[in-house]
Amino acid sequence: MDDGLADLLHRVVMLMGEAARRRADDLDGLTYSQMRLLGTLEDIEPTTQHRLAQALSVSDPAISRALRPLEADGLVRITVDPEHARRRLVRLTDLGRKAFHAAGKPLYDELREGLIAAGFPYERYLRDTLRLAEILTAD
Repeated sequence: MDDGLADLLHRVVMLMGEAARRRADDLDGLTYSQMRLLGTLEDIEPTTQHRLAQALSVSDPAISRALRPLEADGLVRITVDPEHARRRLVRLTDLGRKAFHAAGKPLYDELREGLIAAGFPYERYLRDTLRLAEILTAD
């Protein structure tokens, strides 16, 4: 991918994030960051807290802080990994899944439809991004 296209894609992603934050401000309940966390968790659950932090490109302490209110509200469940006592597994609860689908999923769908309507190659971008993530996280 040439630098111009990579730069354009980066700007599109940044604009999407800003638009999502503004739209999320109009919704009651979850913040954009919480919706993004729950949506990412739905895609990769069950997962370790560390892997969730990697998927969101944040630090382990940041994900730990972000999970506390979600766990307190019953949206996520955090347990000790039976295979490794120092790892914590994170899962959505039924309430967390419902909360994401009530607020986050419609916002995601709205942004996706807008990008597709504007001619952005969303499905290819998503497929290529997921493939790149697999390559980068392969052991």
